Formats: sequence, C-alpha cells, structure tokens
Amino acid sequence: MPQKKCDKKSKTTINNIGIIAKNPLLCSKRNKQITMIKKNIRLIFGGIFLIAAIAMFIKGIIGWGVMAVLTAGIFILLHFKNEMNLMAFLFVRKNNFDKAELFLSKVKHPENLVKSQEAYHYFLTGLVYSQKHQISKAEKSLKKAVSVGLRMKNDQAMAKLNLASIYLSKRNKKLAAYYLKDAKQLDKQKVLTTQIKEIEHMMKRI
Repeated sequence: MPQKKCDKKSKTTINNIGIIAKNPLLCSKRNKQITMIKKNIRLIFGGIFLIAAIAMFIKGIIGWGVMAVLTAGIFILLHFKNEMNLMAFLFVRKNNFDKAELFLSKVKHPENLVKSQEAYHYFLTGLVYSQKHQISKAEKSLKKAVSVGLRMKNDQAMAKLNLASIYLSKRNKKLAAYYLKDAKQLDKQKVLTTQIKEIEHMMKRI
C-alpha cells in the first residue's frame, strides 16, 4: 500500500508514486464554508446596503439613503423568502403545476437555501409531483420537507396528509394511518377536515 504524506503548503495529500489528491477533511471544511456563504450572501449584501444607508443619512444624502434602505430590505426579504419558491407557490395556487415545476427547477441546490425555505422548496416540489401522479418523487420530496422542518403547522399537516394519501395508494395502511393521525393533530384550524375524512373513508375500504 502506498503511504501518504501531507504537503502543508499545498494542503493536498501526496502519495509516494506522485499522485496528488485533495485532503477530504480540508475539502469538507472548505465546502461547508462555501455553503454557509452561499446561504447568507443576500443577508451580507443587505447588511452592506444598510451600512451604506446609515453613512448616507449621516452625510445628509437622504434620497440615496432611502434607496439603499429599500435595496437592503429587498435583499433581506429574499434571504428569508426565496423568489423562486414564491413564484412556484403562486402557480400552485392557480393549479398551474407545469409553471410551478419550471420555477422550482431553477433552484439547483435547495440545500443552499435557509432551512425554512429549503423545507418549503421540497414541500412545493412534493405537491407538484403529487398532482402530476409521480408518486415516488412526491413521496421523496414530501419526506424531505418534513425532515428538514416546515415552519407552519398547516404546511406540516398538508405534507403529512399527502404522504398518507401516497401510502394509501401503495396499500400501506400502517404508514397511511401514521401520517393521517399526525395530519389530524396538526390541522388545528380544521382546514383539511374534508380531505382527512375522504382518506379515512378510503382506508375503511381497504
């Protein structure tokens, strides 16, 4: 087995036959740093514009200061509310699932979004796949949404109700009952009562 040694200057691993490979620990640390910057880039820009606005107000440049505050606000808003998710949500409400899928597909790395928006992206994706009868993809996306953590109870209830429906279609009554029970507990405002009763009725027929 060739022995490896670490070249501190290049931060790579070099074996005795001259092959250079990246140190996996260093790569992992660097990737985490890059991901963190990507997640917070809009917040960073928002902070820069906010500082610039304060400086302008101090110097009496009121007009440009207001513009800088508004720009900072947009960056901060888009940090917490991804624009592609917003557009997809609007099209989901209009039952235009092709358009919704188009906007969702523009987010190439959902894991780089803030946690709440990452979960919401998977949630919307799951709803779209569910409506297009792509059951396996819908199941995967909805389970990711639940795992990452949806913020709103209604969204959690909707995700679990859809999972109950998916497992019922697969005739997995045990998992369907598990997710249906969770959906009922989360639906505090009774928005999903009709859908829940439909699934309960279907379960009795299996």
